[in-house]
Amino acid sequence: MKQLSLLKRLKQRMDADFRPVWKEIIMITLPAFIELVMSTLFGMVDMVMVGRLGPAAITAVGLTNQPFMLLLSVFAAVNIGTTTLVAWRIGAGKPEEAQAVTRQTVLISLVLGALVSGVGVLLAPGVVRFMGAGPDTFADATVYFQVVAAGLVFQVLNMGITAALRGAGETKIPMLYNVGSNFINVFGNYVLIYGKLGFPRWGVTGAAVSTSFSRLLGCLAGLYVVYCSRHTVLRLKLKADYRLHWPTVQRIFAIGLPAALEQFILHSGLMLFAKTVSTLGTLKFAAHQIGVNISGLSFAPSMAFSVAATTLVGQSLGAGKEEQATKYARLVHKIALVVAILNGLLFIFFSYPMALVYTSDAAVAAAASMVLKILALALPGQSTQFALAGALRGAGDTMSPLYASALGIWLFRVVAAYIFVRIFHWDLAGAWVAFVLDQYTRSTVIYLRFRSGKWKNRRFRVG
Repeated sequence: MKQLSLLKRLKQRMDADFRPVWKEIIMITLPAFIELVMSTLFGMVDMVMVGRLGPAAITAVGLTNQPFMLLLSVFAAVNIGTTTLVAWRIGAGKPEEAQAVTRQTVLISLVLGALVSGVGVLLAPGVVRFMGAGPDTFADATVYFQVVAAGLVFQVLNMGITAALRGAGETKIPMLYNVGSNFINVFGNYVLIYGKLGFPRWGVTGAAVSTSFSRLLGCLAGLYVVYCSRHTVLRLKLKADYRLHWPTVQRIFAIGLPAALEQFILHSGLMLFAKTVSTLGTLKFAAHQIGVNISGLSFAPSMAFSVAATTLVGQSLGAGKEEQATKYARLVHKIALVVAILNGLLFIFFSYPMALVYTSDAAVAAAASMVLKILALALPGQSTQFALAGALRGAGDTMSPLYASALGIWLFRVVAAYIFVRIFHWDLAGAWVAFVLDQYTRSTVIYLRFRSGKWKNRRFRVG
């Protein structure tokens, strides 16, 4: 009876006259917004704690970020494919098929996640060396990478379950368990980095152990939701058929593979971008990493609006309501722009005090403050790119975001950043000017594709 009630509410939501469109957007966006912003804030607290160990510790952790994102890029295929396919099935009033998609996602995530964890542990020294770690950061960065890599399987499973729940429009549930696991991570960092409450003082290694443990707990919570909770229409059964269903797997990857390739292009480019910045030295890279960490306050809202656009456009098209899909996408974009402008003002006026939270080194804080001011200029383009790319993905058009990312990332954050930093000697500012150019290039490509209306073509909806 509980699942019938949930499905009834989902069907009501797809009625354009049921409630104003903006309320529908808020219902989907707000939990995802809270989840992503809180995760960002917890991540900022993590970096502040590590930063108290010194610039070398910040650099050791920062050098591993992009390689980790590159390792996880393959799962964009599973996650984007899952969210879109579940949204279509829910929009069409077929919850059993949405559950079948979720079951396949759990299976794929478990197998591939274990593989990626093993590869990450084995390749850690070579990856850290490639990223340009110096003698003062190599040992800490290697151990950090290995410990966090060992827990990637838990993160991957969590991501797959969260993707399915978001496709069903149930963004409140993953908000609760992901915020909870991040809170535990912060507490674990406090006791394990500094050796509080009788725990050993492990420094950077303590941050890695806390991260992997909290991801394990988040994974267990996600599994509990889909197998034991009665608060989701995607409830799974342990005795169901868990053999790979190739038609479903093919649909997931047909939608998601361009997104995975996009993420691979994105994060390989960002890895080279970080490598270029690392040539400026430990102090400059520490400032860069502080800027990247604080910039999460802008990425989190943009990602939340992207989630909302994917879910609402996907469910609308699944129900055969193309004009409603367009209406949702346009309003999500407008709200995202307003939030981006407010974020930009925050970075412009409070950049230096924010940087001082991370470090007592005045030179590092000043450089990080400069980074945030440049970042503020990119935020309108960034919000446009995220929101409208989410709408395209909800329609199954995952190739357009791929083309946009390939052009923006490799032309500007790889080639132009190298030229600005190494040839023009524009230092850290040059790298972040390249970032701004990248964001506006991608947003232009995405916006023009959205305006064309070709994303509504049914040939994208392969399921």
